[in-house]
Amino acid sequence: MNSVILVAAGRSTRMGGQGDKLWLSLAGRPVIAHVWERFDRCPLVDEIVLVTRPETQPRFLQLAQEIRTTKPFRFAPGGPRRQDSVWNGLQAVAPEADLVAVQDAARPCTPPDLIRACYEAARRTGAAVAAQPVTDTIKESLDGRFVTRTLDRARLWAVQTPQAFQTSILRRALHEAQRRGLEITDDTAACELIGQPVELVVHPAPNPKLTRPEDLPFLEWLLRQTGVAPNP
Repeated sequence: MNSVILVAAGRSTRMGGQGDKLWLSLAGRPVIAHVWERFDRCPLVDEIVLVTRPETQPRFLQLAQEIRTTKPFRFAPGGPRRQDSVWNGLQAVAPEADLVAVQDAARPCTPPDLIRACYEAARRTGAAVAAQPVTDTIKESLDGRFVTRTLDRARLWAVQTPQAFQTSILRRALHEAQRRGLEITDDTAACELIGQPVELVVHPAPNPKLTRPEDLPFLEWLLRQTGVAPNP
């Protein structure tokens, strides 16, 4: 059995006062509708856990009717940090779930083939992450004003979601992060704490995340390219 945790409890602090970015209109529907539907239609997904703020749950229930979800879903409460939200979602996953994926609810263009590939890699390796090789030259700065050094981009990868895991491995990894009192922004970082190999899953299609208002036109353009959004 395979589960997915949709992390949808953020506060959208970088959206310039436009409100919760998950409910902004993208190709005529809320951003979260695109994300939820992609996982709901994925044959490998058996259940969906939505990590949300309690006050938004009625909107999610209404959306489930509008997009006619087919997979069982349940809610888990968001936590003060992303890793706390993922941990709460993990507690709501069915006990018989062998694999669990974690997906940013603000990443609406994730290709179905990438979702499938991440689950398959997690079954092989134990943990997997959608990733792209870094193409820009990356500089490190210790003070935020001046360059300290240049990093070797040939060894650098930008990781995204989905991130998929054998459920017992993710549980053990997040527990170790908690035990050490560490704050992580990425669940595969917790795997590094327990020595768990993480397989990089590369896909040629863009998989951007909605972070700022200026991201919306690009996301809508991408959806049009895949036939999800109508051409203007």
